[in-house]
Amino acid sequence: MPNMYTQILAVGLVAFLVLPANGAPLTEATTVLPSSDTSSEEETAPSDLLTSAHVWDSVLGTAKEHQKAFDDEFQNNVNFHLLEHYKAPQFPANCPSSNFSKEACLHRLAQGLSTYIILLKHVEKEYPGSKILSEAKHYSELLLYNIKQKMKKPEEVTGLSSNEEESLLRSLYHPDAFHRKMTAHNILRKLYIFIVDGERALRRKERQRGKHAKVFAMFSLLR
Repeated sequence: MPNMYTQILAVGLVAFLVLPANGAPLTEATTVLPSSDTSSEEETAPSDLLTSAHVWDSVLGTAKEHQKAFDDEFQNNVNFHLLEHYKAPQFPANCPSSNFSKEACLHRLAQGLSTYIILLKHVEKEYPGSKILSEAKHYSELLLYNIKQKMKKPEEVTGLSSNEEESLLRSLYHPDAFHRKMTAHNILRKLYIFIVDGERALRRKERQRGKHAKVFAMFSLLR
């Protein structure tokens, strides 16, 4: 009889551990930068991957500096959220919140960062010597390196050819100086959102992996 109660209790615990992993998907940020606040669920996530790296917090700090610099430059006469209207022809797609393996997510992050590093060349033309640009480029390159170190097949991450890079940067040109500057600011803004959303996606993958490990451990106790 005790064995039967033990099995019932274990099955109930397994259900409790598995169900939260199928929660509502994360929504993609649009015009507001994601908060650096982490929920209690995120705080209990395993930290053996990229989510424990200090670089994520540094990116958020640079993002806040960027928004302040934008407001100062335009003396609060231009709404930061209006940057959404100045889109590049090739902003990388974010990691989906579900039906996507961790390796695929890492690949998309690495591929996207490679493209953003090229897009930052447009920012450099409009704001040469910018401290914020320098930090954004540094963190992007550091993250790209770290992500490739965690990938099973980093060689599958391919950069743009010289012709493709030239075509991409040429497509960003606009005769109006204000338009070019707004595009440059939006590249930075989209880069921060891309990085933070990627970090959240990796946290979710790690939480799911941790819960699945607990499930397997519980089943092994029943044998």
